[in-house]
Amino acid sequence: MSKVLYIKASPINERSYSAAVADAFVEAYKKAHPKDEVKVLDLFTAKMFAFDGAAVSGKYKIMHGKPHSNEEKRAWEKVVAVIDEFKGADKYVMAVPMWNFSIPYRLKQYIDVIVQPGQTFTVDSAGNYKGLVTGKSVLVVYARGGEYAAGTAAEAFDLQKKYLELILGFIGFTDVRSVIVEPTLAAGPAVAEQKRAAAIEKAGKMAQEF
Repeated sequence: MSKVLYIKASPINERSYSAAVADAFVEAYKKAHPKDEVKVLDLFTAKMFAFDGAAVSGKYKIMHGKPHSNEEKRAWEKVVAVIDEFKGADKYVMAVPMWNFSIPYRLKQYIDVIVQPGQTFTVDSAGNYKGLVTGKSVLVVYARGGEYAAGTAAEAFDLQKKYLELILGFIGFTDVRSVIVEPTLAAGPAVAEQKRAAAIEKAGKMAQEF
């Protein structure tokens, strides 16, 4: 039995294109893999703590064996608990809308918590980085109001998919799959609905072999 972590990064589920497609993927996945466990992590309803001074200070002091306060210890333990939850999954699904050409701030906050040395990546004596989250698959559903196709002038503005693929690769993912819904605004509601339906159909097929 596999554990799937479904990370939602949109605050408007009822109108979210990324969530609609990712939801369809998860439902199709459940039918194809009825014994697997799916846990939903909604980043806009989950209680998330700030990766603030106490956590940062605790991180470096504990990592380097230096004296630290109880507050710093507790803050770092919270970070490790979030990382352990993330690493405890075997597969991942992510619903990610584009915000200002990048990703929602709550997802960035989550990434800043889980991407930590000795936890999700390491550095060897020669300064080479190595991801520690390996042998796992992730499906990312991206939604964008405009179009940012490869080879077009607009591609340079896509800091959403580029960044996520970079950071996922950095922590060890090699099996990164994606479904893109675009445009959801620029071409009007009829085109947006057509793109949504096509993406849902594609996601349903992808779930069979995920």
